[in-house]
Amino acid sequence: MNQVAMPISAPTRARFTVSPGRVIAWMLLAIMLVITVTPVWMAIKTALTPPADLFSQSSNLLPGSSTLANFKRVLGLMSVDESLAAGGSGADIDFLKALGNSVLFTTIIVVMQITCSAMAAYAFARLRFPGRSVLFGLFIGSMMVPTVVTFIPNFILMKELGWLNTMTGMVAPFCLMQGFSVFFLRQFFLSIPRDLEEAALLDGASHFYIFVRIVLPLSLTPIVTIAMLTGINMWNEFFWPYLVAKDDAHQVIPVALQAFKSQTPQGQPDWTGLMAATVISIMPTIVLLVAFGRRVVESVQFSGGK
Repeated sequence: MNQVAMPISAPTRARFTVSPGRVIAWMLLAIMLVITVTPVWMAIKTALTPPADLFSQSSNLLPGSSTLANFKRVLGLMSVDESLAAGGSGADIDFLKALGNSVLFTTIIVVMQITCSAMAAYAFARLRFPGRSVLFGLFIGSMMVPTVVTFIPNFILMKELGWLNTMTGMVAPFCLMQGFSVFFLRQFFLSIPRDLEEAALLDGASHFYIFVRIVLPLSLTPIVTIAMLTGINMWNEFFWPYLVAKDDAHQVIPVALQAFKSQTPQGQPDWTGLMAATVISIMPTIVLLVAFGRRVVESVQFSGGK
């Protein structure tokens, strides 16, 4: 039989339509991006500007002349005399010590909070016990309590325990589970198939064994996400460390920045040095957001959908 050859049409490409709504959305996103990025860029520009040229180049978007002396001064790579000769104010803050304190402060809180929140979230997702719904509702309700409300009771408690001006007193209020962390991880644990856990229970495994050997390996993405969100929040925490540990030996980066700004041996703050220290302090969070930002958005969308 003769077959009639049918003409093969080329695949049609999806047309990119430009609608007024799409244009307005992109314009709004561009405006938001400029508003967000401009302060960061001005901090970087000021950090690279020599102190003598700060006010003459204040209106320029690009530094007329660049220098790394501001970063050397705040990192303690210059003596006081060299810092004054470079245009600094003579303010003296050990930023390397503050950087180490911030790393320790953030790491302890992230490890403790993730551990406690993950165990609590698994209990709410899988275990059956009296008052579970009420208790979970209280955890969700705690998200609506402003943090500042608990500062005075926590401060009195730290004082009675003798933990003022100590790292223990700084991390204690944040170490246990937080409402958002428990809710976020519980939503993901609910999506894990029960068949895996039931098979392990039939083989004689305990709930703790199932949690450690089955649930946690399947939940690395949400755990990393909540760890990053908690870490960024704690890295930027200012008021509680400032309230509890004013001693220079326990200052974290935000408190050290405030102390550096308030020191004016030459009559005015060292703005270029302050911006250099600010750029150093925000670099870890920028790196984390660039590396894991997409994964954070996907995990939040998944938990919100559940």
